[in-house]
Amino acid sequence: MIYELCKFLASYSESFSYFRLVNYITFRAIMSALTAVIFIFIFSRRFILFVHSHCFLDQVRETGVASVFDKRGTPTMGGVLIIGAVLVSMALWGDWRNPFLLCSVAGMVWFGLLGLWDDISKVRQKSGDRGLSERAKLLLQGLFGLVFAWVCVGRCAPLGCALATKVYIPFCKFPLADIGPLLYGAFIFVFVVFVSNAVNITDGLDGLAITPSIFVAAVLGVFAYVEGNRIYSAYLHYAFLRGSGELMIFGAAFVGAGLGFLWYNAYPAQIFMGDTGSLAIGGTMAVMSVLLKQEFLFPLLGGLFIAEALSSQIQDKIGVKWIGRRIFYRAPLHHNLQHKGIAETKVVIRLWIVAGILALISLATLKLR
Repeated sequence: MIYELCKFLASYSESFSYFRLVNYITFRAIMSALTAVIFIFIFSRRFILFVHSHCFLDQVRETGVASVFDKRGTPTMGGVLIIGAVLVSMALWGDWRNPFLLCSVAGMVWFGLLGLWDDISKVRQKSGDRGLSERAKLLLQGLFGLVFAWVCVGRCAPLGCALATKVYIPFCKFPLADIGPLLYGAFIFVFVVFVSNAVNITDGLDGLAITPSIFVAAVLGVFAYVEGNRIYSAYLHYAFLRGSGELMIFGAAFVGAGLGFLWYNAYPAQIFMGDTGSLAIGGTMAVMSVLLKQEFLFPLLGGLFIAEALSSQIQDKIGVKWIGRRIFYRAPLHHNLQHKGIAETKVVIRLWIVAGILALISLATLKLR
């Protein structure tokens, strides 16, 4: 809205020449982040009161780990705030004709609605284990994965036919291989489903998931800016992705929304993001990574989420179901650390540090190629 208005005024008269600032991605990214933070600060307290008054409260699952305080009754579905902040920010500062932005927003909204459905089901059933079934979740996640894969490898792919099915890996200047639309489409499908669930599994302690998500969104935003700039992409030997710079603005909005949400989600949390937030964040990360051809960077950049997801799946699928016993004391990873006697706040901050280090290493791959 503001973006289009400023462009019109700048072209209408020289008196409004300063409105040309909106043509700079960096300016719009800063304004996008600030808008998202302000939105969260304005509406969070009212939203928390609304959710509490309507009894949309977290249904705590039994993990076997004692908590310092009882988290029952904490408002949930805080992901609505994150999604709302990003959407408002993009409505004001985004270019809605950009296919990169449209795909990212579609992923965030689809997975956010799926998570909202799950949260509401848990509240109605009054159980943290009785939301949507695992099969229903995977089906709906997979449906988006299929459509998104078709968009990415089709003739109207945002990346263009020349780059659509090429695979890039960190530390290498040139694509590893062109694996064709069928195989690459299947890879996108699996990647989107896995990443969206990985963030969902990580969201188990106050503030644990949101800060690493901020790191990931910030780093992907930097990659978007580099790959969307013809000069920088050529200098750093990246494929030039025309229009991908818009994802920097989207990522900045996500960073702003995440920082604002952390204000209320830090220990002891006043509100939880719920599946509404965790699935939306995971879906957004997956979509951005695919659009920027950084799928194989994510195991490094999002290493914390990968470790959390793998520890949970190894415990459940291999340990409990195949072997018949636990492999870890507790799963996922953060509960295992708690079981060893580490305080919740210390577990969270240490995992933040790990996520920050991984983000720095991921940024280094821009040059180390």
